[in-house]
Amino acid sequence: MTYRKLGRSGLQLSGLSLGSWITFANQITDDTAASLMKLAYDKGVNFFDSAEVYEDGKAEVVIGKILKRMGWGRDTFVVSSKVFWGGDRANQVGLSRKHVLEACHAALKRLQVDYLDLYFCHRPDPNTPLEETVWVMNDLVRQGKILYWGTSQWSPELVREALKIARSNYLTPPVVEQPQYNMVFKKM
Repeated sequence: MTYRKLGRSGLQLSGLSLGSWITFANQITDDTAASLMKLAYDKGVNFFDSAEVYEDGKAEVVIGKILKRMGWGRDTFVVSSKVFWGGDRANQVGLSRKHVLEACHAALKRLQVDYLDLYFCHRPDPNTPLEETVWVMNDLVRQGKILYWGTSQWSPELVREALKIARSNYLTPPVVEQPQYNMVFKKM
């Protein structure tokens, strides 16, 4: 397996990751998910990805149970989650301090881990000041609940603005952007 650094950090991620969108807690059984995670891990995959929105958190529950059952050392895998869509009520969506903190605590519980290696802001939030989002992500890093944070499908301008806010306030900046990139939609 080839490993790559996460952005400018020292975190080593396998060239392939195993995500849980669509399949875990929906299209495949938990036993099949466990078999897939074990096979991936045995082949050197160390990066497992999920999000609060994947099957309303149930995908994270499946991953958490598997991680606990496998008994892999916490230093041998990387787990990420994403925050934005947590529910139907006003404060269950977006990147406000309230939602980000509560969503992080919920993800930690579902995944049965003490910290997330990587926490993505799943989409930009036009309803929350960017400063608020950068500050809360910094606070989660300082509290040890996340090690790194990143963005997903943010514009280059918005990422630059987040970096500027972080640097000017001596905060932890985002280290990675997860763009949409596939055969149907290519954007660089």
